Amino acid sequence: MTLSADHVSRAAAGTPILDGVSITPPPGVMTGLLGPNGSGKSTLLRLLCGVLAPASGVVTLDGRPLGSLRRRDVARRVAVVEQQADTLVELTVTDVVRLGRIPHRRPWAPPAEADERAVGDALERTGLADRADQPWHTLSGGERQRVQIARALAQEPRELLLDEPTNHLDIQHQHELLHLVRTLAITSVVALHDLNLAAMYCDHVVVLRRGRVVATGTPRDVLTETLIADVYGVRAEVTDPDATGRPHIRVLGAPAHKGA
Repeated sequence: MTLSADHVSRAAAGTPILDGVSITPPPGVMTGLLGPNGSGKSTLLRLLCGVLAPASGVVTLDGRPLGSLRRRDVARRVAVVEQQADTLVELTVTDVVRLGRIPHRRPWAPPAEADERAVGDALERTGLADRADQPWHTLSGGERQRVQIARALAQEPRELLLDEPTNHLDIQHQHELLHLVRTLAITSVVALHDLNLAAMYCDHVVVLRRGRVVATGTPRDVLTETLIADVYGVRAEVTDPDATGRPHIRVLGAPAHKGA
């Protein structure tokens, strides 16, 4: 079993945000959560990690309702990386990554050997070992996102949720970050705007529109010209130029309005 949402709904100020959404990310692979602005991606991620509770339906972890579990127990299993993170406190890279060990430590207890080992391993896996003592505020945006990944890994999660992690990153850092996530060999769900990035790095995608799931499956099966036109309102050409089975999307423009 793993993390799952079953017919979850959520509204804000009487406006539906999610309406009967069901999603079970395949274990051990990277799932892309796609859809236009306002489709409910961020809200769904917050439901999956327990920050928000569904108005109806249920989110389960290993078959148990998330609401019945202690927050500390959920945090030991599910790690979250937000779009952006900042702090006014003077912290080093290692200080930030150590925050990931909070769910595993008793209150006010100093870091144990297992905590320091998990932090060191997270720094190594994210290529940050040589930045361990560098002040957080001196890092670039891409480096800060990498530190947030390291913090999440220090939690030793089995599920990793990422909300638009490539926003505000240049092309190189976008690819480096998603390649890193894909090589982690844990269950990950990442909300993305860029369909080509989703096609390149995700093994499974879920497409939302107006708070409902409209398609799930492999990028090749889901990201069709028809779906892109229906969901995003643009004309696109979908090709597989290198026969990898992963489509390439070229946006041709918005459809012409009738009578134009």
